[in-house]
Amino acid sequence: MAKRTCCSDPSTAVSPPPISPESQTDRFNNDFLLESFLHASDFDSINTSFDTLIESRSSDSDKHDLIQRALHIGSILLEAGKRSDRKRSLFHNAVVWPLPPDLTIKVFALLDTQSVCYAAATCSFFQKCAADPSCFASIDLITSVPKVNNGVVSSLIRRAGNALQSIKLGVLPPSTSPLFCSSEPLVYSIRNSTDASGVSWNDKRSRQGKESSILTRSCLSYLSENGGAPGARLRRLHLFNIERMDNAALSASLSACPSLLDLEIVGLHVELRQTLESVSKHCPLIERLVFESSKTGRDDGLKHPTCYEFVHSCPNITTLALKGFKLHDYKARMLVKGLRKLKIVDFSTSYSFTGAFLKNLGASGGGKHLEVMILRDCMHLKEIEVEHFMGAVLAGEFERLRHLDISNREGLASDGDWFRRCYSASFIPIKQLLEERPNFCLVAEFPKGSYIDVEQPTSGDLNSDVSLASQFSSHASDGSFLMSASDSGSDSGNEDGQETSFLTYDESSDEIDFLSA
Repeated sequence: MAKRTCCSDPSTAVSPPPISPESQTDRFNNDFLLESFLHASDFDSINTSFDTLIESRSSDSDKHDLIQRALHIGSILLEAGKRSDRKRSLFHNAVVWPLPPDLTIKVFALLDTQSVCYAAATCSFFQKCAADPSCFASIDLITSVPKVNNGVVSSLIRRAGNALQSIKLGVLPPSTSPLFCSSEPLVYSIRNSTDASGVSWNDKRSRQGKESSILTRSCLSYLSENGGAPGARLRRLHLFNIERMDNAALSASLSACPSLLDLEIVGLHVELRQTLESVSKHCPLIERLVFESSKTGRDDGLKHPTCYEFVHSCPNITTLALKGFKLHDYKARMLVKGLRKLKIVDFSTSYSFTGAFLKNLGASGGGKHLEVMILRDCMHLKEIEVEHFMGAVLAGEFERLRHLDISNREGLASDGDWFRRCYSASFIPIKQLLEERPNFCLVAEFPKGSYIDVEQPTSGDLNSDVSLASQFSSHASDGSFLMSASDSGSDSGNEDGQETSFLTYDESSDEIDFLSA
């Protein structure tokens, strides 16, 4: 094999070929011609000269060749002008922009993902600043219509590198109603959607081979690359209406996120049991879990061992929202009492439990730390259980509880016959509650009335009630707890939980038939 020539030896170095006098003359002539052409101000005369030059050619082929040469030279001049303009803009922006690169990067890190991408496309200076990984530490790709694919997600995760902290991904449904304590579901089907341009799902599907904007089950697969390094420091993961993500894909994604603190899942076709098992196994540090079922009232796969493992593997949870699931009383009791740091619980649109799990809930465990409880549109929630719970609140239990929502579009179930619905909150002594707990916010909205007009309060009482409602609105608007509800319906009954131990519950109680309730 022949040896390479050592370039460090001056005696063997190859010098560039000398420029011939003819080449120097041609370059000078080209510079002179180009400068003269660019200084021309009479554009009409240029057009006339070009037309005369074309007509001077005798054959059509010569005319065609001349026109093509003119177009080619014009395109070369256009690209040269754009390139020089970009170089000048880079220098100009670096001089005029008041912030140095390090502060510019910090500013970009505060922007949303789309704004950072727009800034990067502005000029080379901004592009270099936006290339810093910290600018993509919080990736927010939530859109109102499907327009993000797997490649975009992987590219941004790759840019973030070890700085990755948060990912928000998916499609939010078009809705004018507020997200806080809304009765409308967040579940959204892209197969029924039409974006602002009027492009339907079927039209999008026919173009997927060229420009797919649909996320698939492997959209987060890059989190597991390089031994799981991209997902190792991820703290927040919010996934909305990614229809093609299943249990296996979600579990694989969570396995790459051991430091996850905040998980929100809405509209994914994944089961509650498998999801809680994956969270228990892979995310022991989690503090906030919000999970809204994509098939309201049909997911009844949660079992006792899964609840038991979940409360023991994830002791740091302070916010738990499980909405739209079949959740018997003893399961709800296990979750609320077992999670000893629990402050916010949302079981909106859950089925099967009657509220019996509320008995003695504040005696020990997580129940005594509750600050917010939302039981909105729970089909089987009984009036008598709510009455007992409010009696415990007035007796001094649940000292930290400041917000309770028992609103129900179908009304509360009566004790003897749940088909007979209660549309009144008259069983709650509102005046006494306001006197003893002035900072307590009770939301009890029913189709046929609310707690405000049931008691027929005086003007002073009414002002107090209105102030509580205003207080809750301010709490909702500041983003302290983002919770929404799904459609309600009817389903199976439930079994009251026993107090002594989690292990005393019989798994067969999951199979209680609706007709025997």
